[in-house]
Amino acid sequence: MRKVAAWTQVFQGMLSGVLRIGSRTPVPRTPTWATLEVVTGGFATGKLLAGGPLQLHEHRMLARLPDVEPGTERAALNAYFLSEDGLAELRDMLANGCYRVNVPEEGALLAVAWLVSRDRVDDARKILDAIGAHFTQLRFYPIPDTRPQTTGTVVHLQNVGATVAQLEAVEPSARTEQQKEAVLVWQPLYDRVVALFAETVEGPLPTLHRELDGKYRVEGGWPCQHYPTGWTERAKEVLNDYRTLRATHHLCKSPDSPKDGFATLRTHLAQCVNDPRRLTGRDVGRIRTILAGIVSRRGAPGSERERERRAFHARQVAAPGRHELARVLVKRLAEFPASEGLPTLDAVLAPFTESESQQFGVPVGAGVSEPLARKVRRALDAPLPVLMAEGIIPSAEALARVVPQLTSQIRAAGISDPELRRLYVDIYTAFRRRRSLLLLNLQSQVKLEELPWVRAIDRLRTNTADTQRQARLALEELIAAALTGFPQQILPNKLLQEVRALVESAGLKVPIVDEIAADIFMGTFSEKFLQAAQIAAGVLEGTLYERYYGVPFARVRALDDVKPSRWGAPTSPGFVALCTELAGPSGSGSFVARNGTIIEQEQILTTHNLAPLFQELELAGVLRPRCLELALRVFDGICRCARQTTGPWKSRLRAVKNAAYAWRQIVFFLTVASEGAVNSFLAQARSRLEREPENVRVRLEPVLIGLARAERGAPVEAPASPEEPHGARRLLGWSTGPHWFLK
Repeated sequence: MRKVAAWTQVFQGMLSGVLRIGSRTPVPRTPTWATLEVVTGGFATGKLLAGGPLQLHEHRMLARLPDVEPGTERAALNAYFLSEDGLAELRDMLANGCYRVNVPEEGALLAVAWLVSRDRVDDARKILDAIGAHFTQLRFYPIPDTRPQTTGTVVHLQNVGATVAQLEAVEPSARTEQQKEAVLVWQPLYDRVVALFAETVEGPLPTLHRELDGKYRVEGGWPCQHYPTGWTERAKEVLNDYRTLRATHHLCKSPDSPKDGFATLRTHLAQCVNDPRRLTGRDVGRIRTILAGIVSRRGAPGSERERERRAFHARQVAAPGRHELARVLVKRLAEFPASEGLPTLDAVLAPFTESESQQFGVPVGAGVSEPLARKVRRALDAPLPVLMAEGIIPSAEALARVVPQLTSQIRAAGISDPELRRLYVDIYTAFRRRRSLLLLNLQSQVKLEELPWVRAIDRLRTNTADTQRQARLALEELIAAALTGFPQQILPNKLLQEVRALVESAGLKVPIVDEIAADIFMGTFSEKFLQAAQIAAGVLEGTLYERYYGVPFARVRALDDVKPSRWGAPTSPGFVALCTELAGPSGSGSFVARNGTIIEQEQILTTHNLAPLFQELELAGVLRPRCLELALRVFDGICRCARQTTGPWKSRLRAVKNAAYAWRQIVFFLTVASEGAVNSFLAQARSRLEREPENVRVRLEPVLIGLARAERGAPVEAPASPEEPHGARRLLGWSTGPHWFLK
């Protein structure tokens, strides 16, 4: 419902013209630095995350302030923290670390308090001049906390508070609850109905016997032959109980189908109560057959066999549901700070205790189920390599969520004062949680330094040789971790934000380019794309990579036409023209597909940051021994993409794009790998391909042949021939017509 409400705000804002989609300031009269609520796709809802209704900690603080008029609560709190008492309170928070910053704005008055305490009043006044107009709307004060925050070299994928929210959202399994209702509510009633009809049988209870031809024959007595004293009253009671239970229990479907034994017996039971003489011979025969089946399968009513079966079913459904187990974990996690990670998993994932069994009904000594344990592990504090090795970080996108915890500390290392350093870490980490906006006309996302309070702090941060070495080392480890952990993925934009920050802190000059969405491509690229392509050209000219993709790196190196675009940002018309030329004819596809083909050629020419980073960080020497292994791992992923031949066409096109982007990673890895890696890769890839379905072999064999041809210097693409029955293909992700990979 929250997502629906957010998108409703987006659509209402777009239709009314209140929101300027594609602008750095989509909400009028709102500063660029304000943290916006942004939904998938980069659309702002108009809501400010530092605004909105008063939060619990604000209500508590307001209780200490006298005579606050309704509607001025936030302004009163901001003003309080500028008073002598408020500044003293902020200075105490800075000293002991007992505060939290969830959105960057909540660190603004902490920065003011620090600056005032160091007699940097002019800098503090500049911050207040920038934020003062928004005192009635936004909170610029932190969230008080009873425990000091901790920092270190360990990271977590999500904090304890987010983990608790996920566990609290765990709902009962519909199937399990349905089984419980069937066993605990309906089955006992069914047994009572069966027992009532068993009382009316004359002779032995009917049973089923299998004939030689496989058919079943009913043997035994017939029901509805006599009705013991009190039988009718007990039958009425059962029918009344059914109506009462059906009014409150709806998980199991209503057993009213004529093919359902319970429904049939219940219907005939009502007939027996009203007038047994209305039962036909066919009705009695049907009752006899149902009774025979029940007695043969489950035992006679009241028999030891029936009791054992019912006890077994009761034990099965007596186990606590996943939502009940989650409640135990929520209680255990309450012992840890919500804004931090877990120092250890032992206490949270330990077997259930006797007191927990009494409180929550969980079995003593039982362990936490694996799905719930996975949720808890996401909060574990551990070094980055440990989280990746344990699979807690499952993708490059998840890695991007973790890295700011390390990057913030590296960038803050240039601040000598420990209080200010800790504050910078908190603001940086909160800033990185902001979601990117959809931007047009070559606009850039809001930068951290645009926040007035960060700009004041940043002047006090120095980059020494030591901090630069730390940043370079962290950058090397990050790129190596991303490529070895997720070799099939290009570096996502969120991760590239941290790469760019580390590049700056390391004092390096590496142009980092983002992935551009095809539906908002403006038909040009900023200057850094040409710079990245020229670095790639210097690394890859004359190599397998250039031969396979058929790109003229010599022409790239010769480009020198950077000039301001109509939007002000410098661009290279020659680079755009080259990408358009390499993309080929526009075809009959949509403009999005055409844009995609041009962007893909840009990614090929720039290697989407791989060549510049390998060159600057000298990663080839570190990763070369693993390049063949990485290429084979990526090939396994491409095989999985190639199996996606059914489903919505968008999913299939996405699978082709992912396969092509992953293949580009392979070509790059093999280009920088040790000598002989290409032939070894081709041999092992063909061996793996033999185990794949025919449709996968037909798709990928031409791609392998194209790579083999590029290795020996022949044209990559070739028609089918006796030697190459499937022909040879260059695998690209975008096409303006039907893609050959999906045929």
